[in-house]
Amino acid sequence: MFVDNDFPKVLGAELYRPHPAYVIEMAVDPVVVHDFGAQPGQTVQLDRYRYWGNPGTKDSRERTADQTIGTSSSRNIVKEKVPVTLKEYTGPADPQNPSQASTFKVARETLITAQRMLLDTGSLPVFHQSIGSLTLLDDYRRWRDRVFADELFKAEANGQSDSTQGGYFFPKGKAKTNSTTVAAYAANQSAKFGVKDDLLDVVEKLRKRNVPTFPDGNYRAILDPTAMKHMRQDSDFREIARYPGSGMVDPSQPFMAPNANFYMGMGPAYGQAGFVAGQPVMPTGFVFEGVRFFESTNLPEKSFTATIPVSGNASAATYEAAPLLFFGMQAIGVGIGGENAQILLNNNDDFSRFIIMIWSLFAGFEILNKDFVTVAYSFVY
Repeated sequence: MFVDNDFPKVLGAELYRPHPAYVIEMAVDPVVVHDFGAQPGQTVQLDRYRYWGNPGTKDSRERTADQTIGTSSSRNIVKEKVPVTLKEYTGPADPQNPSQASTFKVARETLITAQRMLLDTGSLPVFHQSIGSLTLLDDYRRWRDRVFADELFKAEANGQSDSTQGGYFFPKGKAKTNSTTVAAYAANQSAKFGVKDDLLDVVEKLRKRNVPTFPDGNYRAILDPTAMKHMRQDSDFREIARYPGSGMVDPSQPFMAPNANFYMGMGPAYGQAGFVAGQPVMPTGFVFEGVRFFESTNLPEKSFTATIPVSGNASAATYEAAPLLFFGMQAIGVGIGGENAQILLNNNDDFSRFIIMIWSLFAGFEILNKDFVTVAYSFVY
């Protein structure tokens, strides 16, 4: 362990600490049930009442005067129950094993001699603006952001590429049956997620499944920066940057064009997404082809292995895949028991020489309807 002996004595410049943009929960807009009296192990139930399907034809609903309707085939209200079990979650985690618990520990002498606000001892039970508390808060936000992504990925096992029940989507609609799909991608380099063949196909399937849109009439998507790059390389996506719209645009100031934000990186103009270094910005996404896109740098890395014949010999290779998560409203539900995330102190502090703490949360996270989600991939070579 490296110890900086000058730390308590020398006041240097505090550098910016990079971190992902935690936008997934905001984009998902989950259904939240908050029960202050619920305890870990108890269940919060979310109900979905279905409409009856199969409308039939005009003739199938026609009744004659002498026909008896009766009550033998009466229908009830169709209800799906989604139980969300509350569990205890804590942080931070052991850096050597993320599944094992750890604690945040700082010596009181360090707090006294340091020339920075490392920890506000008067506000220990809550998150606040001191360096140590912000470090603990970032651990909580990074974990929670990833939890929502992992729940969306659960829809991947719900069907096939052309399924009417959601599931996964490979570029060009290829089926994930075996390694031959990825091998074909490697042979013709056609594995990037595009607009004409892929995005429109995904949106079509969402609409055919009657997936509810968000209040603005659009679906939403969380995508990896690599997938964003692949989309921006698509000629159909870049076409919107070719036409400046009505009115004259000064050639020396092309950034003034109404749609230049797409071409120049989706800047904050015209209600699109914006990222300011060091400042939290509420992202609004950018809308394209009926989908509001949000870029996330906190998505897990994915890869697929394919066996490709090379000079008559079978050679296995692993190919990275950048995910795109498409979804409609009410895709994920959250149950919260008691308070939101809180700070807990450990009293075994060696005669008050240390402050030892964790964040703790009693909650449950569940995907509510896998039909509402499509997990797409854009392959990297």
